[in-house]
Amino acid sequence: MMSQIAFPRLDHAILARRDSILDGLAAILPRECLITDESGRRAFETDALTAYRRVPLAVALPRSTQEVQRVMRFCRDQKVNVVPRGAGTSLSGGAIPQEDAVVIAMTKMSRILEINLADRFARVEAGVTNLAVSDAVGPEGFFYAPDPSSQLACTIGGNIAMNSGGAHCLKYGVTTNNLLGVRFVTVDGEILDLGGPAMDAAGYDFLGLICGSEGQLGIVTEATVRLIRSPEGARPVLFGFDSAEDASQCVASIIGAGIVPVAMEYMDRPAIHICENFAHAGYPLDVEAMLIIEVEGSEAEMQALLARIGAIAKAHNVRTVRESMSAMESAQIWKGRKSAFGATGRVADYICMDGTVPTGRLPEALRRTGEICASFGLRVANVFHAGDGNMHPLILYNVNDPKEGELAEAAGAAVLEMCVELGGCLTGEHGVGIEKRELMTRQFSEIELDQQKRVRAVFDPEGRLNPAKVFPLGRRAA
Repeated sequence: MMSQIAFPRLDHAILARRDSILDGLAAILPRECLITDESGRRAFETDALTAYRRVPLAVALPRSTQEVQRVMRFCRDQKVNVVPRGAGTSLSGGAIPQEDAVVIAMTKMSRILEINLADRFARVEAGVTNLAVSDAVGPEGFFYAPDPSSQLACTIGGNIAMNSGGAHCLKYGVTTNNLLGVRFVTVDGEILDLGGPAMDAAGYDFLGLICGSEGQLGIVTEATVRLIRSPEGARPVLFGFDSAEDASQCVASIIGAGIVPVAMEYMDRPAIHICENFAHAGYPLDVEAMLIIEVEGSEAEMQALLARIGAIAKAHNVRTVRESMSAMESAQIWKGRKSAFGATGRVADYICMDGTVPTGRLPEALRRTGEICASFGLRVANVFHAGDGNMHPLILYNVNDPKEGELAEAAGAAVLEMCVELGGCLTGEHGVGIEKRELMTRQFSEIELDQQKRVRAVFDPEGRLNPAKVFPLGRRAA
């Protein structure tokens, strides 16, 4: 419920020193790299979660790793909290600041520093958008695999913080599977280089620790990412079913047969209609559930895979099958899916959950999600990454009705608890942030949470990096 998501008490000693802190920041940053006026700071008060807003103390816009280093050292000396920020597309409140914190936004660090096609990597600054990487290497026949729906806006640094995924990550993996190295600034202002262009780095896997750490261990300023050769061909196919049960059982059977398509996306009837009204992608409107399954390879490989998938779909009572016949048609099909969140926002306010379940439990998870939302008197549209069981139920409500907002958050919490009960987890790619913070005790024991906090304390002993996120407030270590 909304009333359960609280923020810790502000450090009034910091607020009392605001003028001197701003003077100190102005001494180490150019004027165009510091925002101190209220209207400018208000642009950074929230992220895509949007239900909660806090205007930060100041916003730093560094242009280099060295400027990040100077700001971090200054904030350490002044004992000021720091909130790293990419594009603010976080759906879990991961980038929401507080009034006693300085936001370090990576907006100005948006250069592609190196492209090496021979060794298949690119080195980029953290503020480069996800899609910009693929756009830069696409003409040469390469791409960067993780593709969140927000890839036009979201940044590589933010993707690393949340270990973001996307529709095509079923085959190619999420951010951690495509990340080779980072340049990283600690809370003390030390610059670390972890990993690199090689396939594996010596020593402990600190890179794996940083990816998904939600900005609580340091600030990534540069990343080295893996590039993949574009396939010979790719083809999405729409499969329509008369029931959610048939569609979800089909997903489980495809994965169970050892078939790994490039992507396998699920939409139920409400989501199909919402997306079709927006994108006009030719989605079937007379079915209860739809799968978008994409295969790739040579023409012979694609046809062989589609024949196997088609036979499985037929065994699960598929009603309609529509194969894309052109690159334009494929783009339109994916436009509908990738526009799902924005298209839903035209119809109603919503919160988007991010739990995962084993694919074999998808039929039960979908049924129970509908029952949970109905028990709160709310509607739900389901659109998600079916191949890896990463559910994204969009719980619809009226943001102008505080009671409905509380009901929506309570329903979302119940859905996430159900995911954990079925053997899944609280988040597949959106992160914990503040949204799932108080639910961490549903997944982890006291010993497990304390161990995670000890790891964080090695990097940030005073908890000044992205504070009040991830861990339940009542359980924070002294």
